[in-house]
Amino acid sequence: SVIGTLESFLFRVRDLMRSGVVKQSEKPIWYDVYKAFPPKKDPLYIKPVAKIYGKKAEAVPDIFYREDEIRAKFYEVYGTGPRAFDLSKSDFVSTCQRFVEKYMELESQGELEKEFLFEQTGKALLAEGLVLRRRGGPVVVSDTRHPVLGMKLTDMLAELQTDAPGETQTLGGQTPAPVIPQ
Repeated sequence: SVIGTLESFLFRVRDLMRSGVVKQSEKPIWYDVYKAFPPKKDPLYIKPVAKIYGKKAEAVPDIFYREDEIRAKFYEVYGTGPRAFDLSKSDFVSTCQRFVEKYMELESQGELEKEFLFEQTGKALLAEGLVLRRRGGPVVVSDTRHPVLGMKLTDMLAELQTDAPGETQTLGGQTPAPVIPQ
Protein backbone atom coordinates (compact mmCIF):
# COMPACT_ATOMS: atom_id res chain seq x y z
CA SER A 1 0.00 0.00 0.00
CA VAL A 2 1.29 3.50 -0.91
CA ILE A 3 1.45 5.94 1.99
CA GLY A 4 -0.52 8.69 0.23
CA THR A 5 -3.51 6.49 -0.68
CA LEU A 6 -7.05 6.69 0.64
CA GLU A 7 -6.72 3.30 2.27
CA SER A 8 -3.85 4.46 4.45
CA PHE A 9 -5.88 7.55 5.25
CA LEU A 10 -8.76 5.30 6.37
CA PHE A 11 -6.37 3.41 8.64
CA ARG A 12 -5.09 6.64 10.16
CA VAL A 13 -8.64 7.81 10.97
CA ARG A 14 -9.48 4.38 12.36
CA ASP A 15 -6.38 4.43 14.61
CA LEU A 16 -7.19 7.97 15.80
CA MET A 17 -10.70 6.81 16.78
CA ARG A 18 -9.32 3.74 18.58
CA SER A 19 -6.84 5.85 20.58
CA GLY A 20 -9.57 8.34 21.56
CA VAL A 21 -8.13 11.37 19.75
CA VAL A 22 -11.17 11.42 17.43
CA LYS A 23 -14.40 10.52 19.24
CA GLN A 24 -17.05 8.33 17.63
CA SER A 25 -19.44 11.27 17.57
CA GLU A 26 -16.84 13.34 15.62
CA LYS A 27 -15.90 10.75 13.00
CA PRO A 28 -16.03 11.93 9.38
CA ILE A 29 -19.23 11.29 7.41
CA TRP A 30 -17.40 9.41 4.64
CA TYR A 31 -15.80 6.94 7.09
CA ASP A 32 -18.73 4.46 7.29
CA VAL A 33 -19.42 4.68 3.53
CA TYR A 34 -15.81 3.99 2.62
CA LYS A 35 -15.62 1.13 5.12
CA ALA A 36 -18.83 -0.45 3.75
CA PHE A 37 -17.98 0.11 0.04
CA PRO A 38 -14.23 0.23 -0.48
CA PRO A 39 -13.07 0.90 -4.05
CA LYS A 40 -11.98 -2.14 -6.10
CA LYS A 41 -8.80 -0.34 -7.18
CA ASP A 42 -6.96 2.02 -4.92
CA PRO A 43 -7.33 5.51 -6.40
CA LEU A 44 -4.00 7.01 -7.40
CA TYR A 45 -3.49 10.64 -8.24
CA ILE A 46 -0.68 11.53 -10.61
CA LYS A 47 0.09 15.17 -11.11
CA PRO A 48 -0.04 16.03 -14.81
CA VAL A 49 3.20 17.26 -16.28
CA ALA A 50 3.02 20.52 -18.16
CA LYS A 51 4.15 19.99 -21.73
CA ILE A 52 6.35 22.77 -22.99
CA TYR A 53 7.60 22.00 -26.46
CA GLY A 54 9.72 24.87 -27.64
CA LYS A 55 7.44 27.55 -26.26
CA LYS A 56 9.32 30.47 -24.85
CA ALA A 57 8.30 31.68 -21.46
CA GLU A 58 7.03 35.21 -21.95
CA ALA A 59 8.78 37.74 -19.77
CA VAL A 60 6.46 39.98 -17.84
CA PRO A 61 7.56 43.57 -18.37
CA ASP A 62 8.31 45.73 -15.36
CA ILE A 63 5.61 48.21 -14.51
CA PHE A 64 6.86 51.62 -13.43
CA TYR A 65 4.71 54.54 -12.51
CA ARG A 66 5.81 58.18 -12.47
CA GLU A 67 5.45 58.13 -8.68
CA ASP A 68 7.95 55.26 -8.46
CA GLU A 69 10.65 57.40 -10.07
CA ILE A 70 9.92 60.22 -7.61
CA ARG A 71 10.01 57.80 -4.67
CA ALA A 72 13.29 56.30 -5.86
CA LYS A 73 14.89 59.73 -6.06
CA PHE A 74 13.39 60.71 -2.68
CA TYR A 75 14.89 57.64 -0.95
CA GLU A 76 18.20 58.21 -2.74
CA VAL A 77 18.42 61.82 -1.56
CA TYR A 78 16.70 61.72 1.83
CA GLY A 79 16.85 58.06 2.88
CA THR A 80 14.11 56.36 4.83
CA GLY A 81 13.99 58.95 7.60
CA PRO A 82 14.38 58.75 11.36
CA ARG A 83 11.07 57.04 12.12
CA ALA A 84 9.44 53.80 11.07
CA PHE A 85 6.05 53.74 9.37
CA ASP A 86 3.14 53.77 11.80
CA LEU A 87 0.91 51.16 10.19
CA SER A 88 -1.40 50.96 13.21
CA LYS A 89 -3.12 54.15 12.02
CA SER A 90 -5.29 53.70 8.94
CA ASP A 91 -4.87 57.35 7.93
CA PHE A 92 -1.05 57.33 8.22
CA VAL A 93 0.76 59.02 5.32
CA SER A 94 4.52 58.51 5.10
CA THR A 95 6.95 61.35 4.56
CA CYS A 96 7.75 59.95 1.13
CA GLN A 97 4.07 59.82 0.17
CA ARG A 98 3.57 63.42 1.31
CA PHE A 99 6.59 64.38 -0.81
CA VAL A 100 5.18 62.56 -3.86
CA GLU A 101 1.77 64.21 -3.46
CA LYS A 102 3.33 67.69 -3.11
CA TYR A 103 5.61 67.00 -6.10
CA MET A 104 2.66 65.97 -8.27
CA GLU A 105 0.71 69.05 -7.11
CA LEU A 106 3.57 71.41 -8.01
CA GLU A 107 4.12 69.57 -11.30
CA SER A 108 0.45 69.92 -12.25
CA GLN A 109 0.66 73.69 -11.70
CA GLY A 110 3.38 73.76 -14.37
CA GLU A 111 5.07 76.86 -12.97
CA LEU A 112 8.41 75.20 -12.19
CA GLU A 113 10.97 73.60 -14.47
CA LYS A 114 11.63 69.87 -14.01
CA GLU A 115 15.21 70.48 -12.78
CA PHE A 116 14.07 72.66 -9.87
CA LEU A 117 10.86 70.82 -9.04
CA PHE A 118 12.44 68.27 -6.69
CA GLU A 119 14.25 70.93 -4.66
CA GLN A 120 11.22 73.22 -4.57
CA THR A 121 9.06 70.36 -3.31
CA GLY A 122 11.43 69.94 -0.35
CA LYS A 123 11.25 73.65 0.38
CA ALA A 124 7.45 73.66 0.08
CA LEU A 125 7.20 70.83 2.61
CA LEU A 126 9.61 72.70 4.89
CA ALA A 127 7.26 75.70 4.74
CA GLU A 128 4.46 73.34 5.84
CA GLY A 129 6.58 72.21 8.82
CA LEU A 130 8.02 68.96 7.45
CA VAL A 131 11.80 68.91 7.84
CA LEU A 132 13.68 66.67 5.39
CA ARG A 133 17.27 65.67 6.12
CA ARG A 134 19.53 64.79 3.24
CA ARG A 135 21.63 61.68 3.61
CA GLY A 136 24.89 62.81 5.17
CA GLY A 137 24.07 66.44 4.54
CA PRO A 138 22.40 69.45 6.12
CA VAL A 139 18.71 70.02 6.48
CA VAL A 140 16.94 71.62 3.51
CA VAL A 141 16.82 75.21 4.69
CA SER A 142 14.37 77.94 3.93
CA ASP A 143 15.58 81.18 2.35
CA THR A 144 13.83 83.24 5.05
CA ARG A 145 15.57 81.59 8.01
CA HIS A 146 16.96 83.90 10.72
CA PRO A 147 20.80 83.75 11.03
CA VAL A 148 20.70 83.28 14.81
CA LEU A 149 18.95 79.93 14.38
CA GLY A 150 21.99 78.58 12.54
CA MET A 151 24.50 79.50 15.27
CA LYS A 152 26.05 76.85 17.43
CA LEU A 153 26.42 77.18 21.18
CA THR A 154 30.22 77.18 20.91
CA ASP A 155 30.06 80.03 18.36
CA MET A 156 27.79 82.03 20.67
CA LEU A 157 30.14 81.57 23.64
CA ALA A 158 33.16 82.54 21.53
CA GLU A 159 31.35 85.67 20.35
CA LEU A 160 30.48 86.62 23.91
CA GLN A 161 34.13 86.22 24.97
CA THR A 162 35.41 88.39 22.12
CA ASP A 163 32.90 91.17 22.85
CA ALA A 164 34.20 91.82 26.36
CA PRO A 165 37.70 90.40 26.90
CA GLY A 166 38.09 91.57 30.52
CA GLU A 167 34.48 91.12 31.60
CA THR A 168 32.26 88.15 32.17
CA GLN A 169 28.87 88.49 30.53
CA THR A 170 25.72 86.46 30.71
CA LEU A 171 23.31 85.80 27.90
CA GLY A 172 20.84 88.28 29.39
CA GLY A 173 23.28 91.13 28.91
CA GLN A 174 23.73 91.81 32.66
CA THR A 175 27.23 91.88 34.09
CA PRO A 176 27.62 90.00 37.38
CA ALA A 177 29.83 91.24 40.21
CA PRO A 178 33.53 90.49 39.57
CA VAL A 179 34.97 87.45 41.30
CA ILE A 180 38.18 88.12 43.22
CA PRO A 181 40.52 85.14 43.52
CA GLN A 182 41.85 84.42 47.03
